[in-house]
Amino acid sequence: MAIFSVYVVNKAGGLIYQLDHYAPRADTEKTFSFPLDLVLRPHDERVVVAFGQRDGIRVGHAVLAINGAEVNGRFTADGKDVLEFLGNPANYPVSIRFGRHRLSSNEKLMLASMFHSLFAIGSQLSPEVGSSGIEMLETDTFKLHCFQTLTGIKFIVLADPRQTGIDTLLRKIYEIYSDFALKNPFYSLEMPIRCELFDQNLKLALEVAEKAGPL
Repeated sequence: MAIFSVYVVNKAGGLIYQLDHYAPRADTEKTFSFPLDLVLRPHDERVVVAFGQRDGIRVGHAVLAINGAEVNGRFTADGKDVLEFLGNPANYPVSIRFGRHRLSSNEKLMLASMFHSLFAIGSQLSPEVGSSGIEMLETDTFKLHCFQTLTGIKFIVLADPRQTGIDTLLRKIYEIYSDFALKNPFYSLEMPIRCELFDQNLKLALEVAEKAGPL
């Protein structure tokens, strides 16, 4: 069981804190000969697998590294276009590492704002007045848990579907926020949280939750 990440969203829908706690390793590195038996296409400023699956490489996986050098979007470490490089037989055999694309800071900001809007839509769709909004979204690989305070701050935790004690953890995170962010004289409401004690206590709470279930 594992807790993947934590998001804190202010009442306006802005992301004010984000922590990647645990990321399952799903990278696959293989050596290929020419021609490449996977179809690659550019997508959202990166190169992804459009067709063909083998040895753990799946459609949608992005090219993360070539010959051990990290790939920056659609370009190799030395600035060459990835598709042009892989289309040249002289560059083979070549080692390519594929995996799930890591979200950029801008993508995290956008997704937090989108969830804020979905939360509001969920409240409005309720047949009863005063709905709490979306408290949990479930997929086959993770669950998203959300706790909104009376002041509109949202605490979001993404965790393994089998992880227990998340409701208690969310309230523990709220307690840590109150103790180490709100009581910090240098912190301004609704602004990004940059506090070492908040980071330390949050990470400790996540570790305790993972090991013991309910706090």
